[in-house]
Amino acid sequence: MIGGAAAAGAITTALTWASATRASQAACSAASRGIPTPVVMTRSPARTHRHGSGRSTACAQVTGPVGARSTRDLVEAQRSVGEQIGHGQHLTIVWACPVGVIHPCNSGAGSWPTILGGMPDAPARLTPGVPLWSAPQPSRPALEGDLTVDIAVVGAGYTGLWAAYYLAKADPRLRIAVIEREHVGFGASGRNGGWASAIFPISLQHVARGSSHAAALALQQAMNDSVDEIGRVCAAEDIDAHFAKEGFISLARSRAQLARARAAATASGAFGLPDQLRLVGQREAAERVGATDVMGGLATDHCALIHPGRLVRGLAQVVESLGVTVYERTPVESATGRDLRTPHGTVRAEVVIRATEGFTPQFREHRRTLVPLYSLVLATEPLPAELLERLRLRHRTAFNDLRHLRIYAQVTQDGRVVFGGRGAPYHFGSAVAPEFDSVAAIHRSIHATMLELFPALRGVRVTHRWGGPLGVPRDWHPSVGLDRATGVAWAGPYVGDGVTTSNLAGRVLRDLILEQDTPERGLPIVNHHSPRWEPEPLRWLGVNLGLRAAALGDAEERVTGQPSRVAGPLESLTGAH
Repeated sequence: MIGGAAAAGAITTALTWASATRASQAACSAASRGIPTPVVMTRSPARTHRHGSGRSTACAQVTGPVGARSTRDLVEAQRSVGEQIGHGQHLTIVWACPVGVIHPCNSGAGSWPTILGGMPDAPARLTPGVPLWSAPQPSRPALEGDLTVDIAVVGAGYTGLWAAYYLAKADPRLRIAVIEREHVGFGASGRNGGWASAIFPISLQHVARGSSHAAALALQQAMNDSVDEIGRVCAAEDIDAHFAKEGFISLARSRAQLARARAAATASGAFGLPDQLRLVGQREAAERVGATDVMGGLATDHCALIHPGRLVRGLAQVVESLGVTVYERTPVESATGRDLRTPHGTVRAEVVIRATEGFTPQFREHRRTLVPLYSLVLATEPLPAELLERLRLRHRTAFNDLRHLRIYAQVTQDGRVVFGGRGAPYHFGSAVAPEFDSVAAIHRSIHATMLELFPALRGVRVTHRWGGPLGVPRDWHPSVGLDRATGVAWAGPYVGDGVTTSNLAGRVLRDLILEQDTPERGLPIVNHHSPRWEPEPLRWLGVNLGLRAAALGDAEERVTGQPSRVAGPLESLTGAH
């Protein structure tokens, strides 16, 4: 597999500046035989060579030597070679691959060859796995020495920052510190698809069975209100997160999907929420999103689109203005009750909030608390207004279709299509690693799905490819709670629906910690305890079989046109919609 090459043993290629043309041809020759080859490329336009196989491969000025075991090695080699040459040229290391193949290291803007098979100019920089939403931000200090505070938050994503925001607003006297291993927004908060939706990962019927019908209704109303609350805070605090509340539509593109849309709308009405989900016909659905094979859809007003990076960075700046201190590059090595041990000192707090989402299993005591599943995303270049109009995408409505293996999409404020989906494998032992952020086969599949919906996007350049882990509890039920005896509070995981749920969780954490009597404290998510996941290898087998079942269910429905007999029982088991 091409995608596994970077994780194999050392791959070393010696190329010399003096023989740039010969090296360029050699790299192309290797690529044409299906061998990924690391090369350094100048910013000069790539050349195209036609090989005997009939396939074209991009080539460019190359130099070396280049020896790499990982993306980090490639970046270091780029710097080293640039210093050696001294021409002041902008150099990029890429993998020369067969056309139609993405190497995990080629995830920067304009990487060549692309999955489109085109031959764009040389990319300006190597940005493997870097989200579209990324941007420079102020460097914050690491912790230096011991620290005593009232509230210590582990994780500078949405959950931790929302909690810090509402606590600081409620009581400005509180000493609050946020401890982050990497940088603000490093995790899912800076990598998601930009949906602030009122979706809860499991059905309200399932929620009601564990609490009550009234409690499930209250939870959905709280989710709806939380979408608006995000917009309110953005306006009040002058956070330009590109917030646009235009709802979302799930397209039905087969008879089986249309049956699910009808069933969901009927169930919502029968549960007491007739306006939560609305069944739309073929004409209205096709007018709202110009995808192929549209037969109808399911729509709701309770969703907004955001720029995830702008939101998380804006929140960090706001909480700092309120007196909260954010420490970056400070990994928490162990957490024992109210004490957090880091390489730079110990943090002691009256309450410790664990806000680590998909990275939680990296704490030994939480290996089975959740499983980190990867969701991968890509973004196109900004599209011309005429093309957006033709595809009926000149709006900020979130959209997907009703397949089992979930996809999600939006059009950004600057006209890019952001398209993501599930399907990346679960890694044994709940492992999380940077190289999992980009999986060639899954990104190819996501791109193929985008073209399936919008064939007119064939030939449009993909500028960003990234991914990241989301947390999934054993019962798919998000939770937020506080153990007063130990002083430990937590929120999540959110099963991929955390943009809005984390806001609600932040307010609940405030209420629990400050002992405020609010309706939110009675919601079914409060102090819910999910069962632990099975030990390995059962966890690896079960999760990956579930992912395969969802994919097989979609394939089955494409062939039969009937609801899947494979995926249906899986959704009943998880309590999913």
